[in-house]
Amino acid sequence: MRNNYILVHGSFGSPFSNWIPWLRSELEKENLEVYTPDFPTGVGYQNYDNWSRLLKTYVDSDILNENTIIYAHSIAPIFVCKFLVENRIKVKRLVFICGFNNYFGINDEYDTVNKSMYFDNLKDIKNYCNEIICYYSDNDPYVKYDVEKSFADTIATKQHCIHNGGHLNAESNYVEFKELLNNK
Repeated sequence: MRNNYILVHGSFGSPFSNWIPWLRSELEKENLEVYTPDFPTGVGYQNYDNWSRLLKTYVDSDILNENTIIYAHSIAPIFVCKFLVENRIKVKRLVFICGFNNYFGINDEYDTVNKSMYFDNLKDIKNYCNEIICYYSDNDPYVKYDVEKSFADTIATKQHCIHNGGHLNAESNYVEFKELLNNK
């Protein structure tokens, strides 16, 4: 079976923001199967249960499986970890960008929508994926470097710190993210 790809946006994001449209286009040029779910965002809508319900449809239709490579940004990496662990789903590879866990202090709205995503068994993700690659930067304006580095140190098989990369999003000029193509 061929690999397929799921690209997961972060809090208050969309599948049409940051480097996600570019990455989707690059993967599709190679006739690869790519999915970009549009998770509910905003206070009252973005929470673990709502995001899980949507991702479960990919499990039920056998899209999310052992041949899946997931790219996830910001809050999405911890959501993906929690979902895979709780549902005991193995995947081929995880590529996490600016991932973090149990971090508060961005602002009230972000803290509110992010808190249901956090969980305490982060290391358990290693039972469901053998290759976990983490990208983060040394000057993220939203999440402290130490928090992103700790997340990567806990689970990554490979990690890359990008100097002056910000939150590795469009605001930091990451509408393209060529390094991500090294992990397909």
